[in-house]
Amino acid sequence: MGSYSASAEVLVEKMRRAALAQPAQGLAFQGAPGANSDLAAREFDPSALAMPCYSFEDAIEAVRDGSVARAIIPIENSLHGRVADIHFLLPESGLSIVGEHFLRIRHGLMSRDLGPITRAMSHEQALGQCRKWLRANGIAPVAHSDTAGAAAWVADSDEVGLAAIAPPHAADLYGLTLHQSGIEDADHNMTRFVVLAREPLAQLPSDGPLMTTLVFEVKNIPAALYKALGGFATNGVNMTKLESYQMGGSFSATKFFADIVGAPGEPAVDRALEELDFQTKSVALLGSYRQARARPATAT
Repeated sequence: MGSYSASAEVLVEKMRRAALAQPAQGLAFQGAPGANSDLAAREFDPSALAMPCYSFEDAIEAVRDGSVARAIIPIENSLHGRVADIHFLLPESGLSIVGEHFLRIRHGLMSRDLGPITRAMSHEQALGQCRKWLRANGIAPVAHSDTAGAAAWVADSDEVGLAAIAPPHAADLYGLTLHQSGIEDADHNMTRFVVLAREPLAQLPSDGPLMTTLVFEVKNIPAALYKALGGFATNGVNMTKLESYQMGGSFSATKFFADIVGAPGEPAVDRALEELDFQTKSVALLGSYRQARARPATAT
């Protein structure tokens, strides 16, 4: 467990008490109140009781130990790519993906007005999404655990020239001056979140297309990935995401994180997964859920 700065702590404790008192409505997120994950939680389920957690591991553990029913975790951004470590955390969590949400990301520069701004503090993802703007304005990036947490830190700091990059409404939340908003490097800045629960959905939604997220490990043979993916192509199953990552200190890309359109129980998906299982060392389904945004057809 980490700690929040004083300006955030009061809000954190109030939100945590409310969520822990009604676990079925609790929705854990990583960050301080006002972070993008907080906004995503409120958009995904306005009736949920959003609960701040200092780290992704803390948010996952809150679901695993039954403190709250769900967690909402960012996994990728349209500008800055996948969120660090998430490909390790999701398979190891033992939780199931039961939903997804896309949040349009807007960043604002805010400070206590203690001199000209020379340094900006924020989560590394936010800093990466604003890197061109920061460079153009001669402002040095400073990494912090989350965006709104950085705003709270700045509110409690007397450091001259220090600002935060956070959702614009965080300026009001922590009593800061918002100097400029919309400083992200592109208008299409979007983050995808997944919602995690202890158990998969008992019944899959019938009101729209479904997604399934999975990880698999290929065999150490020539053309292993080509053979593993063949079942999706021959059965017409659209794979919308495929990313490799390393395990066990090896630099061999042996594990893959993938999204496909559809879910087990659909004949084409079942045939494709059966072929995948035959051609790989291991397959783990992380969850099936309703699409929040339509995916265009892509070549597998």
